[in-house]
Amino acid sequence: MESHNARALPGADARVALAARFSRYASQLLEAAPRLGLDAGIERSFTAGEMRAALAAEPAGDEATLQRTLRILRQRVLLRLMVRDLSRTAPLAEVLATTTALAEIAIGQALARLDEWLAARHGRPVGAASGREQQLHVLGMGKLGGAELNVSSDIDLIFVYAEEGETRGPGAISNHEYFTRLGRRLIAALSEFTADGYVFRVDMRLRPYGDSGPLVASFEALENYFITQGREWERYAWIKARALTGDRGVELMELVRPFVYRRHLDYNAIAELRDLHRQIRLEVSRRDTADNIKLGPGGIREIEFIAQVFQLIRGGRDPALRTQPTLAVLPLLEQKNLLPAAAAQELTAAYGFLRNLEHRLQYLDDQQTHVLPQTDTDRALIAGAMGLDGYGALAAALDAHRARVTGHFEQIFAVSSGGGEHALTHLWQENADSGISVNALAALGFREPQAIESRLKSMRSGSRYREMPAASQSRLDRLVPLAIEAAAAQKDPGTTLDRLFDLLESVARRGSYLALLVEYPQALSQLAAMMSASPWVARYLTSRPILLDELLDTRTLYAAPAWREAMHQLLAQMDDAAGDTEKQMDVLRHFKHAHTMRLIAQDLSGQLPLETLSDHLSDLAGVVLDEVLRVTWPLRPVHRETPRFAVIAYGKLGGKELGYASDLDLVFLYDDPAPEAAESYARFAQRINNWLTSITSAGVLYETDLRLRPDGAGGLLVSSLASFRDYQNRHAQLWEHQALTRARFVAGASDIGAGFERFRVEVLRQERDPGELRREVAAMRRKMHDAHPNRTRLFDLKHDRGGIIDVEFAVQYLVLGNAHRHEELTGNIGNLALLRLAARLGLVQESRAQAAHDAYRRFRQLQHSLRLQGEQYARIAPDAVANERAAVRELWQEVMGSE
Repeated sequence: MESHNARALPGADARVALAARFSRYASQLLEAAPRLGLDAGIERSFTAGEMRAALAAEPAGDEATLQRTLRILRQRVLLRLMVRDLSRTAPLAEVLATTTALAEIAIGQALARLDEWLAARHGRPVGAASGREQQLHVLGMGKLGGAELNVSSDIDLIFVYAEEGETRGPGAISNHEYFTRLGRRLIAALSEFTADGYVFRVDMRLRPYGDSGPLVASFEALENYFITQGREWERYAWIKARALTGDRGVELMELVRPFVYRRHLDYNAIAELRDLHRQIRLEVSRRDTADNIKLGPGGIREIEFIAQVFQLIRGGRDPALRTQPTLAVLPLLEQKNLLPAAAAQELTAAYGFLRNLEHRLQYLDDQQTHVLPQTDTDRALIAGAMGLDGYGALAAALDAHRARVTGHFEQIFAVSSGGGEHALTHLWQENADSGISVNALAALGFREPQAIESRLKSMRSGSRYREMPAASQSRLDRLVPLAIEAAAAQKDPGTTLDRLFDLLESVARRGSYLALLVEYPQALSQLAAMMSASPWVARYLTSRPILLDELLDTRTLYAAPAWREAMHQLLAQMDDAAGDTEKQMDVLRHFKHAHTMRLIAQDLSGQLPLETLSDHLSDLAGVVLDEVLRVTWPLRPVHRETPRFAVIAYGKLGGKELGYASDLDLVFLYDDPAPEAAESYARFAQRINNWLTSITSAGVLYETDLRLRPDGAGGLLVSSLASFRDYQNRHAQLWEHQALTRARFVAGASDIGAGFERFRVEVLRQERDPGELRREVAAMRRKMHDAHPNRTRLFDLKHDRGGIIDVEFAVQYLVLGNAHRHEELTGNIGNLALLRLAARLGLVQESRAQAAHDAYRRFRQLQHSLRLQGEQYARIAPDAVANERAAVRELWQEVMGSE
């Protein structure tokens, strides 16, 4: 923002003289009224309060007086603003805010008086359905809606009222006629050119149906227009829509939101804004106005398009991106890793420079212009007003900013295909020669080229392709050659391509996903690599194509989870969807799937040790559970504001060994003396379970297993803390105490969690007869083995003797048999750490514990790899893990005394 770098001139008179020098309009105002509005001083901005006070001091009794007071106010505000801005006293933010406030106050004042006078003749308009008095809602669009109005701008308005009906008065007319008359008078009050000038030129062309449409529309008519007639470019315009007047503005904006912001990521917006920009550029070139700093190359509009394309794509899912001022959106894009920091900062600097320059062009003669002057005199004035030494310096600075804007714009909106036909396009063309296609596929490394060629023909001639919209067909035509190329770079090209085609066919009717892959071909390469690595991942992505968005930014994809920040984002998205249970459920599911996707990418790249992966998946489950508790408690009448309720995790979540598809073993506890507590928390627990397990369009959140509660599946869904303690001390079987070794508090009231942990330790530290304990643990182990028969020659890593469960049972025996002497054994630190601890305590030979430790870790890694390969059972050739099996058997023999 070069215009504010120079030292401001001293003295009020010098600043006024400077404004008169750089603005012919300011000079004219000063000649007509030398102290117009300046007696109050120029050391402070013209505030909204001061504007209202000025209007109140001269109340208007008729329309002519109203017009005059509004125009005199504009002159006073603009003169002080020009003096402050041109002397580099007012920053850009003040100029935008002051001009916007002037428009808002002028509209509000004019509307209030005109409405009062019109109602005196016809009565107040009343809604037929509600019986409520109706008000005109004036929507500010464009820069007025974005609170970034320029000093000589038109104002884009739309007039809307809530309900049809008619006025209640002697000359009754319909609400539509009433608000049409009111709207026309408002336009005249603001834009008619009188002896005192005008307030703002009014542009109504953004209303439904444009110039040919009615001047005003009801809420119902507006919503119907969005559904049946709304065009894609209008979504861009409505981003800035803001209700300036009316009592039902919140309701109105809720009606607008689904038209502008799609519930899913909308990558069609890139092509749509690219086309709109192309039309604007064509019009600019026809007028030969390349020097237009708004519409020309690298101009203000390109910066706005950059900000708004991300808003259109992601605003439906991220409410923070619905903010309207461009200068507020740009840093958000940096914060959310949607723009590199340097790009956001360069665009912000360019926007500031261009808006300051825009104002100086308009200050000259109070004209709505964005074109650089052609005369040397005016060029010198503009350069001086910008605080630069001559027009050459201005041109150089302007060119530098515009070049940077153009570079960023073209990087974001570039046509990804590069304009030429892909070398493999012939494989997809309808008239492709089969022999040539088969040979080409074979040369690319496909081992079954005929099968691939046959599938290509089938896809091309199939009803799914024929019934696609033309735009989606075009995108698929571009994607198929890219998919073939991406698959050919993988170890098993044929299998990878089949998986890619499965995904493309699954999203064929959802053009936004095709648009994403067309616009970001690097995402297709990332997708091919992941699908090649794991059939389970391929199925996961194919069933959840919304996750393709996660592949776009490798900085986010491969970054370690930041759970605190993630929690804040989730809370904001859930609050934004408040009142819509299905949408909130989908928000939770996408949050879980998106973070799982990032962990999958890091896992497949070899970045994550299995233990770290399990920790992250367990933390993710904890975040989700906390949010489910927060949003489900108020859904039914409750007896207290905050529930006295806790979720206890057992099994894999309890032991922080969660896998991608693991169930959640949960127990629900409460500690509340209220008479209705038992019933209230039982319903609460049922709601929680329903939110976790219900199938929505986004799938299932988690499968749950609630059978570890007291008395199992036949017991109460939720227990009081006291009754749970009593059950564990008096009625629980040994296997339930074994399960306690891997139990922990994960969500809810932390003091209840602390109470659970205290009595968990008490139970685990009970002194037990070693022989009896050994017999019961061994009996339970045999029972589990018998329940999972393995009739193959392969070794079952989990259930067979010498496998994972043998290690877990041996560790549980060590805890239950020795915790009364060694309290540290009660720590929920995982099987690997407990084995090492047992060795340090002398409970098992160190070498044997280490060998079993390594075997257990190896088994879990193999189990994880087999699951990624889509295997139903984690089974492997016995010889491949002979040493590991022997190590586990030796541990079992030492701890348990027999097989």
